[in-house]
Amino acid sequence: MAEELRFRSLADQLRNWSDEQLSALLAHRPDLATTTPHDFGQLASRSAARASLARALDGLTTFELSVLDALVVAGQTTPAELTTLIDAEPSAVAEALARVEALALAWRSTDGLRAVGGLSDALGGGPGTSGLWPRTADAPSGDVLRTRLAELSEPARRMLEHLLESRSEATTSGSRVVVAVDDARTPAEELLARRLLVPRGGNGTLVVPGEVGLALRGGHTTDRAVDVEPSVATSPRTTALIDRTAAGAAFEAMRRVEMLLERWGTAPPAVLRNGGLGVRDLRAAAAWMQVDDAQAALLVEVAVAAGLVGQRADNEGDLAWVPSDAFDAWLDQPTSQRWARLATTWLTMPRSPARVGGRDEAGKVRNCLSAEIGEPQAPATRRATLEAIAELPAGETLAAGTGLASLVAHLTWRRPRRPRSWGRFTEEACREAAALGMLGLGGAPAYLRELLDHETASALDPLLPEPVDHVLIQADLTAVAPGPLESTLARSLHLVADIESQGGATVYRFTRDSVRRALDVGWTAVELHDFLGSVSRTPVPQPLTYLVDDTVRTFGSIRVGHAEAFLRADDENALTELLHHPQAAGLGLRRLAPTVLISSTSLDVLLPRLRELGAAPVVEGPDGAVQVTRPDVLRARTPRSGSGQRRSDAASSRSSAARETARIAAAVTSLRAGDRAAGAVGAAGPPSEVLSPSGALAALREAIDTGTTVVIGYLDNQGMTSDRVVDPRSVDGGSLVAFDHRADDVRGFAVHRIRTVRPLAPSG
Repeated sequence: MAEELRFRSLADQLRNWSDEQLSALLAHRPDLATTTPHDFGQLASRSAARASLARALDGLTTFELSVLDALVVAGQTTPAELTTLIDAEPSAVAEALARVEALALAWRSTDGLRAVGGLSDALGGGPGTSGLWPRTADAPSGDVLRTRLAELSEPARRMLEHLLESRSEATTSGSRVVVAVDDARTPAEELLARRLLVPRGGNGTLVVPGEVGLALRGGHTTDRAVDVEPSVATSPRTTALIDRTAAGAAFEAMRRVEMLLERWGTAPPAVLRNGGLGVRDLRAAAAWMQVDDAQAALLVEVAVAAGLVGQRADNEGDLAWVPSDAFDAWLDQPTSQRWARLATTWLTMPRSPARVGGRDEAGKVRNCLSAEIGEPQAPATRRATLEAIAELPAGETLAAGTGLASLVAHLTWRRPRRPRSWGRFTEEACREAAALGMLGLGGAPAYLRELLDHETASALDPLLPEPVDHVLIQADLTAVAPGPLESTLARSLHLVADIESQGGATVYRFTRDSVRRALDVGWTAVELHDFLGSVSRTPVPQPLTYLVDDTVRTFGSIRVGHAEAFLRADDENALTELLHHPQAAGLGLRRLAPTVLISSTSLDVLLPRLRELGAAPVVEGPDGAVQVTRPDVLRARTPRSGSGQRRSDAASSRSSAARETARIAAAVTSLRAGDRAAGAVGAAGPPSEVLSPSGALAALREAIDTGTTVVIGYLDNQGMTSDRVVDPRSVDGGSLVAFDHRADDVRGFAVHRIRTVRPLAPSG
């Protein structure tokens, strides 16, 4: 905005902005148009509300906050004078000033550049502020201040310097506020006597006036160059290595989610009463995916948030975590789309998987998927962390040891008003992003920028290894997969064999239990031999053939039926051995005939217990035929709410951006029309026209911005309206704080009782 332009009020300045400037303001401060303001007066009033100011300040850097702080201390000034107050490059000050003006946090009045009303309280002495109170109208000259500072005792000077350095306030703590210099008994009283420390707000709080702080700092509101952004400590890596490492982690994350949900489709874990996942079930999932509990919690949380898992009743009627219909559709998508859905879900889900396993305030363990691990700040932390790493030069990664700490310092400078816990959140974000394949060795892979900007990852496809359709079966009953297996083959092989180790090549081991697992779901000996022969590039070794045949031969030698249950076998020795097994005492077995036992244990309990004892029983039907007890694959409905229902494709992102642009354009058009209507009414109506609460707020905000004394028509408790001459100080929460000339004191007024607001007519 041109420096020579001056305006009567903030509303007047906003009224003179172009549509492009207004659109940018509403885009960066969307709360201003949550419901479209009636006119520019109401827009200006909203922009100075405490809650809105706090949200706007949360998005500023340390340097931008320092510029605003200097503007508050200066009161009203010029851009050139403002530059002299800050220890920074003039060009940087000009750039930061343009930024805060574009956010309607500062404006150009007829008397000079000034901050919007209420900004001093909103800054509140936080990060990026000087700890100085605005300069007073009756401030002493620089020579007088220097004399007073020179006359201070050493304890009083140390106290004053400490308050400035720590950017804090003091309290009276029994000190006399009105005291002569010769009567001062403490450092605080000495500072009060010399007006180097002044009361604020009437609640015992003492602050350093702006003039005093400037004198101590040599005319600056800052004591160091605050325009220098802390750098991130990095170390070089080849981009190819970063890409390969991240892509490998991305593929493993997808494969493990697929593997876990396939298992949950037939053996779903129960939903706890608090809606979470039990500790034992989480550990079982970690063992199945061959990861630690923390990574298992991350993958489970992401899968549920992505809508791939829902809740439904299992075969026993209990509520369980089950793959959703969306899981089957997800399996059919290209690899990069599948991964992008997981990655964007993690970016946006307001949950912290790292808190799983910790204890809450009552000492109870926080369960995975429970409400206790919600974290609203998580999405903003993750995006800010990845954005900063993505900005590093190509081939640069976080340095070992110092990289993470420097990244936290870098992000803190960018957003100093964030909670201190963001340091921990940043560390968790880096760890989880690496596990999901969004970072590699602490660096950004080629596809990260595409994911952050468009929620797609087509650049991931060339980095993924081609799936293989074979394994190498060895004589030691292992099979080596020389690369990632095709999805169907991987699921079948995982049914027949157990994963022994993972890495560049996955090693599977065949055991009697793994072969029996395939027989339990209905595979025959012929199908087993055909499968092994078709997937192996090496001849099937004889030991594996013998293992399959031997397992098939003993499989089903014992048959279980309903008595409560009975056991029948052609080989009476098998039953004799089982009857006398030391761990079978609790099964209630009793022999009826050489080849028949009965049990008092139900069939559902008896079958798994017999398998634990090394037997391989099958269920026999009423007609004597063998029944295959393959469990049904369960599916839940895709959840209708949550981040899993977000479309994470580029078309959806473009559509959402277009809708937001159209909404802002409509708000600007409405503002222009409403302002014309308000102008027409104001021109025709009397000056004391009754105002709505929003109209009163707008008029009071304008009076605060311009420092105007106004006359308010105030409705008292008896329903009588009287005129009060006041100097408005601040408006917040429906209450006006102003200096009441009649009472000669600062008091509060309920805004909804203010009927009229008009400038005080000049005397005489």
